[in-house]
Amino acid sequence: MATAPLLEIHGLDVDIPTHIGMLHAVRGVSLQLKKGRTLGIVGESGSGKSLTALAILGLLPRIATRRADRLVFDGIDLLRLGEKGMARRIRGKRAAMVFQDPMTCLNPVYTIGRQLTEAMLLHRGGSPAEARDRAVRLLERVGITGAGQRLANYPHQLSGGQRQRVMIAMALMNKPDLIIADEPTTALDMTIQAQILRLLAELREEMGMAMILITHNLGVVARVADDVAVMYGGQVVESAPATELFATPQHPYTRGLLASVPHTDHADRGGRLGTIPGIVPSLVGEIAGCAFAPRCTHARTGCSEAAPPVQDRTGGGYFRCVLKPGELSQADGAGVSSGDAVSTLPMDYDDAAEGQAVFEARDATCRFRVRRGLFAPSQMLTAVDGASLDLRRGETLALVGESGSGKTTLARMLLGIQPLTSGQISFEGMPLDTIDRLQIARKVQPVFQDPYSSLNPRQTVGELIRRPLDINRLGTPAERRRAVETIMERVGLPPRLLHCYPSQLSGGQRQRVAIARAIVMRPNIVVCDEPTSALDVSVQSQILNLLLDLRRAFRLTLLLITHDLTVVRHMADRIAVMYLGKIVELGPADEVFGFPRHPYTSALLASMLSMEAGKGVPDTRIGHSFPNPLAVPPGCAFHERCPRAFETCRRVVPPAVTDGETMVSCHLYGGRTADQAAAVGIHAGS
Repeated sequence: MATAPLLEIHGLDVDIPTHIGMLHAVRGVSLQLKKGRTLGIVGESGSGKSLTALAILGLLPRIATRRADRLVFDGIDLLRLGEKGMARRIRGKRAAMVFQDPMTCLNPVYTIGRQLTEAMLLHRGGSPAEARDRAVRLLERVGITGAGQRLANYPHQLSGGQRQRVMIAMALMNKPDLIIADEPTTALDMTIQAQILRLLAELREEMGMAMILITHNLGVVARVADDVAVMYGGQVVESAPATELFATPQHPYTRGLLASVPHTDHADRGGRLGTIPGIVPSLVGEIAGCAFAPRCTHARTGCSEAAPPVQDRTGGGYFRCVLKPGELSQADGAGVSSGDAVSTLPMDYDDAAEGQAVFEARDATCRFRVRRGLFAPSQMLTAVDGASLDLRRGETLALVGESGSGKTTLARMLLGIQPLTSGQISFEGMPLDTIDRLQIARKVQPVFQDPYSSLNPRQTVGELIRRPLDINRLGTPAERRRAVETIMERVGLPPRLLHCYPSQLSGGQRQRVAIARAIVMRPNIVVCDEPTSALDVSVQSQILNLLLDLRRAFRLTLLLITHDLTVVRHMADRIAVMYLGKIVELGPADEVFGFPRHPYTSALLASMLSMEAGKGVPDTRIGHSFPNPLAVPPGCAFHERCPRAFETCRRVVPPAVTDGETMVSCHLYGGRTADQAAAVGIHAGS
């Protein structure tokens, strides 16, 4: 006898009135979720994923309208329950949600303990002591040390990963049957991401819960989900078991998403990624035909007029498309485009200088004096501790490491924005502090993580891109205008956006404006700080293709700062791994990925989530918490989290050891070469 699903949705619609018309945010969504299983919902921003989850729990905006043919949770008709019934019987008691940004969901004026216990006291009763005991046990279970003391903390006193763990503990206080996690790992380091996902999977197994995981990270879905629903334009365009969907995607949009993700195979490094042309459609007003038709390379006559048929998939599930099952797999081009490459422009470039160091840092150190309270004594924070590296002309050097490791501070030191406390940085053979800032700016330009905050909202796209030319008084006004038009064409910005403001652009378009502004003066070096961290995979692939094309066209040298190791694998020639201000490993990308020397590097690589459905979440085998930079442990800074640490690690700072082209700072080597280390069984990745 078939088991009834825990959650059954059929024909769900969500409409929201706007000043320009009715927004049909969710259109005819049908899903099922059985007890103990995980459903992954993926798609680009604006596809309706989060609103579908909010509609299940009745958390939509008041002006929104929810309709459905069937919306049943464990035999309870949620459409008839009403707000009071949802609050008393379902929400927080039997179904809970982990939101994307815990800082916006945790009350900043209440302690963690109060926020954890109030849900249990409200729904299940019991004494405050019982609620406190359960809160402590759950905090310990989610990996927060000193749980009893943490109950007195406020949200701002916790790190991002700790706040996310508190949100998970809060959702589990009443032992729910369903947990909905909306982008639970966005903006987290890959090590923390792996720990959070592993924790959710373990808790689901222990408690027999069902889970809905909403994300745009396909690696997360492949490793965690049992079933996958792909949403586009407010609809589910394909739904199938995870192993089936990743092996044989039937909808062109699903194929496009999968092709947009960088591969971990080194043979594909530097190649162009698949892209999905166009942007996500507006869902205001009536949508005729297939919403994906304007972006689909397999669109046929009539796709924009008639709704596509719903067809069954082999192996379970369904998809909405005029293509027959298996037809997409036989089609040329896999249903996606690699886009148009940037044409090479004539430039003055010295090929003989290829590979020469343009930046050299030697024992570069940066310290800040900080206060932890208004009347507390100041403390010294070492953001970068004796970093030594060189950036070579024509290469892409990636700086990787967890948040707080000093990556951005080191980049700001190279840019001349952040002064050194000690050590030296030279640019083209000259001390950086002796060179005029404008001279550096003509050759080195940054692309910041959040283009919206780095672009002046009161200036148009044309003014923003032209600004560096105006400051440096390069060319006549007419020449500057032509330069802006040329560079907009090169980065894929249509001329119609010339007079638009940043608020009128999509995230990908704003990032393109930031890149155009950085390269309009034809710099030699571009420093990219997390250029794709907040972008959908489809937009990420366009930006990565653009950076690769511009590197070839303009012979750019790139310094790439990111926590996404799949991007590093695809882009980088060399990698520098940072931990608590120190560079612990530096070497060629193939060496670092193929034979990681330092245990921290090995843990970072182990946290990568390749799109191998059913493989589960890897165990990085390191401690949960990134240490406080104000209390760096003695000896090797990594020893408290290292699975291979021994007594010397706790007392002595490891020396930097050179092994061929790779530098590693680890007592596991202590002067041994890679072959010698492997011979005695101390390979860092083992």
